[in-house]
Amino acid sequence: MTANDVPGLLPTEVITDEPTRNARLKWVVLVDPAVPAGEMVNAVACIAAATGAAVDNLLGPGGPDADGVDHPGLPWAGCSVLTATAEELAAVRAKAVASVGVLVVDMPRSAQTHRVYDGSLAELATTAPADLACRAVGLVGPRNRIAALTKRLPLLTS
Repeated sequence: MTANDVPGLLPTEVITDEPTRNARLKWVVLVDPAVPAGEMVNAVACIAAATGAAVDNLLGPGGPDADGVDHPGLPWAGCSVLTATAEELAAVRAKAVASVGVLVVDMPRSAQTHRVYDGSLAELATTAPADLACRAVGLVGPRNRIAALTKRLPLLTS
């Protein structure tokens, strides 16, 4: 997927006073529940940062609290966090990569084991997709396509 292919929302599609299920795009993050909690949370946070930067108009407007302190905007269309075994995660990722109009943001295990970013990129360049050992995968795309890719995967509950 090139930068021009990344799904995004038009400013007119940012409708913050309606249910998130009305949004044209759907965002999910899949996590492997066997991954230690700290690594899982790190993977989700990193995927969220990359996704927020990549998808136009994903973040809603910020607002002040009762004391007038401003809070930055959050993803107005929501994000579901689902669980998938390592095998399911790899299979969904492979299907999503092949799906037109779906942004895939993943966290390979190597990204969490390197202390130097360039080292992570160097290892990534020599790793076959089947060997990525992704800790989590984020997907953004047309609601029906994302639902089809992730059907029957349960929500993360604990």
